[in-house]
Amino acid sequence: MLDRLTAAIDRHHTEPGAGSAVPRLSLVSVDEPIEPTGLLYEPMICFVSDGAKRTTAGDVSQVAHAGEMLMTTIDLPVAVRLDKVPYRSAVLSIDGAALAGLLVEVDETDPAAPATPVAPTAPAALTGQAAPTGQVAAPMPPELVEAVARWVELLDTPEDIRPLAPRIESEILYRLLRGSLGPALRQCAQDDSPAGRVRQAARWICEHYTEPVSIAAIAASAQMSPASLHRHFKAATGMSPLTYQKRLRLQEARRRLVAGATANQAAQAVGYVSATQFNREYRTAYGLPPARDAARLRTGPRPLPLDPPGPVTHGSLLP
Repeated sequence: MLDRLTAAIDRHHTEPGAGSAVPRLSLVSVDEPIEPTGLLYEPMICFVSDGAKRTTAGDVSQVAHAGEMLMTTIDLPVAVRLDKVPYRSAVLSIDGAALAGLLVEVDETDPAAPATPVAPTAPAALTGQAAPTGQVAAPMPPELVEAVARWVELLDTPEDIRPLAPRIESEILYRLLRGSLGPALRQCAQDDSPAGRVRQAARWICEHYTEPVSIAAIAASAQMSPASLHRHFKAATGMSPLTYQKRLRLQEARRRLVAGATANQAAQAVGYVSATQFNREYRTAYGLPPARDAARLRTGPRPLPLDPPGPVTHGSLLP
């Protein structure tokens, strides 16, 4: 069944990062080793049919091999490395509205369906309530692989996409909700919960990442106390809110440098006031001063696609 999914991906993949004619479906196909890079993941599920990838957020790493899936439930700046190529995956961008509607149906037919998030892969769960889970990996059962393969194969018959794509997408989400990732997936549809509030805080940081921000302001955006925000945010993302902001800044600065900006231009564009601080934090993150790192990326192995020009967006799903 994995071979069937891989073949469908091979027939239709385009440039990494591009979407497809099927709503909320993106395909990734990479044959050669490529430069690890930083990406901003939005809530999504990556179904890996070949190869393996490793994502690191803060001090938490996840590896997804062929036959496994990696779910991200929050906007998350990650470092991505392909541990094994060739690499193939199909990526589902989570539609919160569709998920919420399906949850109503699932809970009506099965009131005993689990509603408590799974134990997080990030630091320990909080006393008294489960901590949000930012990323979690799990094996794909055969029936899920078959559904994802049928979803991708709709690209073979474009006339079937409009009537059938929403139905197959609902089937995929249903099977996920009924499986090991179900409790974590529910976090994506719960706004008034620790997971939902952390998601609000992360989105607020993405919208204000070039500005001076404080823990108090971030906490207010999520209607949480600063102490509670810090604990839940670290559990979900593997980093503090201010470190999260710094990762966004450095990723965008790196993209601008590769595109031809000077170190001073990149630093100012992402909100740094001190060039010395920018150079120090950049070197700590990437191992080289900004100009040397950018030159290496331009002449070395092809990197994974970075965010498109402009402010941080929520479309960087891949790989």
